[in-house]
Amino acid sequence: MKKLIVLSLLILASCKTKMKVEVAEAEISCGQCQFDLDSEDGCSLAVKVLDKAYFVDGFDIDDFGDAHDKHTGFCEVIRTGKIAGTIEDGSFKADLIELKK
Repeated sequence: MKKLIVLSLLILASCKTKMKVEVAEAEISCGQCQFDLDSEDGCSLAVKVLDKAYFVDGFDIDDFGDAHDKHTGFCEVIRTGKIAGTIEDGSFKADLIELKK
């Protein structure tokens, strides 16, 4: 029984929450303004994967233009695009973000 408990603990410790993601059409926007995320202060880029929003590491909200532009800014609208990366420790580690025009 002791061996089973130790083995279970080792398995749990080695299971890190990490999921590879590649989506052809994901929602991309400001986490605070559009996706109601509140774990960061100020406006930050976020993506929605499987109906759950994650803050993005690897890209900045202003990398795609003015975040507060009335027609294209992430704080004003939700845009779509192709994304690839890893969901890890509650955030999206982005390798690729390509916005649709």
